[in-house]
Amino acid sequence: MNFSATVRVISSDENWLEGNAVAQLKGTAGLPGMELAVGLPDLHPGKCGPVGAAFVSRGVLYPHLVGNDVGCGMGLWRSDLTARKAKLDRWEQKLTDLDQPWNGDREKWLGNFGIGPSAQDLALGTIGGGNHFGELQQVERVDDAAEFAALGLDEDRLVVLVHSGSRGLGHEVLRSHMLKHGYDALLAESSDARDYTALHDYAVKWAQASRALIASRFLNALGSEAQTVLDLPHNYIERVESSGEAWVHRKGANPSTRGALMIPGSRGTLSYLVMPLGDVRGQAAHAWSLSHGAGRKWNRTDCRARLRGRFDEAALVRTEIGGRVICEDRDLLYEEAPQAYKNVDVVVNDLVQAGLVRVIARLRPLITYKVRREAR
Repeated sequence: MNFSATVRVISSDENWLEGNAVAQLKGTAGLPGMELAVGLPDLHPGKCGPVGAAFVSRGVLYPHLVGNDVGCGMGLWRSDLTARKAKLDRWEQKLTDLDQPWNGDREKWLGNFGIGPSAQDLALGTIGGGNHFGELQQVERVDDAAEFAALGLDEDRLVVLVHSGSRGLGHEVLRSHMLKHGYDALLAESSDARDYTALHDYAVKWAQASRALIASRFLNALGSEAQTVLDLPHNYIERVESSGEAWVHRKGANPSTRGALMIPGSRGTLSYLVMPLGDVRGQAAHAWSLSHGAGRKWNRTDCRARLRGRFDEAALVRTEIGGRVICEDRDLLYEEAPQAYKNVDVVVNDLVQAGLVRVIARLRPLITYKVRREAR
């Protein structure tokens, strides 16, 4: 097996990459069976390896590189709401219960995504903590009108971007693996690998179903229906054909082979809708992967220490670009402040300059939903 994979970092001089993140990337490249480790422009340190990265192995799988939120991803949904008739004060008050269990038919909803029920289904359609959110957005600028229209989007129609994962389900998938195997590789043809991938694939579909339900609940509260534009996971393992069978591990990395994707910055910056460029064969150089966001600049403890003396809570629930933030968890409000993230304009420009994407449109957050303390 190979013990010295190629390491590739996609970043410009304008970008800022933490040394620890690059060290983690290089460390991962030394794992047996690893062929390629790619750091994307949003690269930053993680618990079990870097985030904003993709890894290609042959003959082996490393579940810990994907982490405990298997299937975490982002989706974009069209609404019937228009920017001209936006009622932000009223809508902010209507978004109250997205943290509470959905009272609909969960088994039927999951069936629409080709899967059955699980023990974690009370969390279906709820956002979760950390950097997850549901966000109402307005089109700020269209860069590629033809591609924008091909996605069924309208400049005056508002959209909802959802970032969420598999909740407790993904935690159980990784926990059961780690108890038996720790950080060791799984041979790709082994029964243990088949067992893991079966649970992994279920979690990916469950997370997709949950994001769709979050979007539906969000927009139903505002009197609209949700129509899917795109939905992509960014924490998962994918089998690819590349001179035989290989495995792409993505941790905070969008696939570049499934059409348009979103790259959000923070609740206080624009989000980018982009289209991957290049043929599939040429994308092997960057592990068929692209950035999933701006990437963290500060860890959570640093955020609280740096910002509490400078901003009160009232200042953080209104952003500099006019957005409203629903976050009734004080620590989370500081941990996810816009200042905690790198410059998304630089991240996207790095991808553009590398010839990997073109920008379709830029969207501005209007209401970002994180958490209510209780249903109102």
